[in-house]
Amino acid sequence: MSNANSDLFHSTQLGPFTLQNRIVMAPLTRSRAQSGDIPSELAPLYYAQRASAGLIIAEATQISPQGKGYAFTPGIYDDAQVAGWKKVTAAVHAKGGHIFLQLWHVGRISHPSLQPDGALPVAPSAVQPEGNAFTEDGFQPFVTPRALALEELPGIVEQYRHASLLAIEAGFDGVEIHAANGYLLDQFLRDKTNLRTDNYGGSIENRSRLLLEVVEAVTALVPSDRVGIRLSPVSPANDIADSNPQALFSHVVEQLNRFKLAYLHVVEGATGGPRQVDDGFDLQILRRLFNGTYIANNGYDLALAIKARQDNLADLIAFGRPFIANPDLVERLKTGAPLNALDPDTLYGGDARGYTDYQALNAA
Repeated sequence: MSNANSDLFHSTQLGPFTLQNRIVMAPLTRSRAQSGDIPSELAPLYYAQRASAGLIIAEATQISPQGKGYAFTPGIYDDAQVAGWKKVTAAVHAKGGHIFLQLWHVGRISHPSLQPDGALPVAPSAVQPEGNAFTEDGFQPFVTPRALALEELPGIVEQYRHASLLAIEAGFDGVEIHAANGYLLDQFLRDKTNLRTDNYGGSIENRSRLLLEVVEAVTALVPSDRVGIRLSPVSPANDIADSNPQALFSHVVEQLNRFKLAYLHVVEGATGGPRQVDDGFDLQILRRLFNGTYIANNGYDLALAIKARQDNLADLIAFGRPFIANPDLVERLKTGAPLNALDPDTLYGGDARGYTDYQALNAA
């Protein structure tokens, strides 16, 4: 069977949208936002170049100044940011593409230099992560975060609600709630980072509470078939772990079903690392539990993607880094053309180099 015959390249339905193929551009932090957390002037071109993906999930975007954890990342909490994102969504739609925005609160994965008034980052509990924050002055060690007070949690939910409202105003087709990779919602889910003794800590039901309140708030505003969620059940990203991830994430997915979401986007294995899943965890249990579209992510190449479709292990396949160096990745995969090599030195920060200057096949 030739590549082109795989249903990876056939159109498919996602909620109200007919996607031109089953290939998703995963959210990719590029740290090129302007002052005020406004998307780069180059962002409309960057995303439009990649609009042949069935779905683009735009880079993780902080829902508030407090939600920021990396230098030069964009936001979605004020009118100037909405104006910047409108140019992006218009450029993608002009090319016939679909684009969702990933809503991001990093929680403890931040640094006082990135926070309003130099405040401590917030988290479910005051547990310091190992590692370093990417600040405007380079890498600096993470600090011990401040545990959120119970009365602050409705405000966190409101940040997600407000950001989703602005995302739709900015022309996005939908939103993805980022509950993966050791960021705030993932921190609440896991017993390594959530040591609370109130209604948001302890049992799996309690640790899942904030996430489900966020989903409820967002889907009250945005039609649920335009809302997705990202989970990373076994990834150790950002010093995260849980003592019983199968039970935890099975519960979460079962609870998510009541919202009739557009999709479940799962990082399979370690984020940006090995795909193997240890300790008897079965990702396909989550796929079978979820009543909707399952997007598989992490380390996929063409052969793995085609096999995942043949074996019905996923509905859509997300590609990350290959999309950075190959704006026309879909065409290259379909025709078997070689892929451009990625320049690791231009991944984060900088200008057009390594951002909008990768050549498409027809321009080579």
